[in-house]
Amino acid sequence: MDTSTINADKVVDTSGLSCPMPLLKTKKAMKELSSGQVLQVIGTDPGSKNDIPEFGNKDGNEFLGMQDTDEGKTNYYIKKG
Repeated sequence: MDTSTINADKVVDTSGLSCPMPLLKTKKAMKELSSGQVLQVIGTDPGSKNDIPEFGNKDGNEFLGMQDTDEGKTNYYIKKG
């Protein structure tokens, strides 16, 4: 999926945080969304590249994709189910 066209309803910046904080902040932010809304997670932790996509496909949610930026960060997109 082309993530450049995704409009997030909420953004969580976890830059500089290490595991498990990015995943914990992602879980907390997902609880605040309504069904169909999209969460964007910005992160720098390499472990999040495995953890967030796996979490994003649980509990009826849909992981839409991720994209690395030129600044060394990764954007993740999850749609709440």
